[in-house]
Amino acid sequence: MSPNTRRNFLTGAAALAAASATSTASGASAVTEHHWGDIRLAVATYSLRAFSREQAISIVRRLGIKYVNVKSFHMPYYLSKEDLKAARADFEKAGLEIVSGGNVSLQSADEGFIRRHLEYAKNAGMPTVVCAPTTTNLKLVEKHARELDLKIAIHNHGPEDKHFPNGASVLKYVNDMDPRMGLCYDIGHACRTGADVVEELEAAGDRLHDIHIKDLTDFSDRGSQVIVGKGKIPVADIFMALKKMRYKGVVGLEYEIDVAAPEAGMDASISYMRGLLDGQASVS
Repeated sequence: MSPNTRRNFLTGAAALAAASATSTASGASAVTEHHWGDIRLAVATYSLRAFSREQAISIVRRLGIKYVNVKSFHMPYYLSKEDLKAARADFEKAGLEIVSGGNVSLQSADEGFIRRHLEYAKNAGMPTVVCAPTTTNLKLVEKHARELDLKIAIHNHGPEDKHFPNGASVLKYVNDMDPRMGLCYDIGHACRTGADVVEELEAAGDRLHDIHIKDLTDFSDRGSQVIVGKGKIPVADIFMALKKMRYKGVVGLEYEIDVAAPEAGMDASISYMRGLLDGQASVS
């Protein structure tokens, strides 16, 4: 058995044991010491796009998650500065922290368009903007991100994305730009390009500003998404790499299936990831 195979086996076995002792957010737990803080788990509220802001906040609270990436379904672009402040307060009063927002589409070359959308993020209290610019307007995005002091996390969208399909395609453009310019690594989409996701995470280094996680049973089929832990994405190796990197951002669950009733699948995904973190701590 190779060292990598042995590590994965031990990590997985320990994670399963820990997961069996770790309850969902609403139940009791037999584990007295958790290591969930080793990786800050978050929810991308795109997962809850069929629900109102109030409903989404309630679901995130029930999941026991503190950090959120807020999609415009829950903080619309058209809101005034005052209304965005009030929307942000709804999350904060519930004990949630907005760590990022988006995905925000920035496909236009119009500077005013880019400025308005980044001002939206600033007014909404989003320190990091998960966004989809183009390879030709990055300098404008960089200019306004610098002026507004916002981190830019470019979201890769897989083989269909002609600009940024995976992590390497983002790093190619941002590595010589302002440090605010970086990557929101969508692990599921990157896997569909054939990328080694652990290598791409490690290569991103300090440019890694945010992560979206999901799971797939077939890397050639974007429609094969399942509960995290039931697919082929190497979540254990990803978490090990992030801990080795001392990654300071969040890993946001972007659960794109079961649109009308996603909570059970999200809960199972989060429970798996928490169990994995407890299991890894026991063998590290």
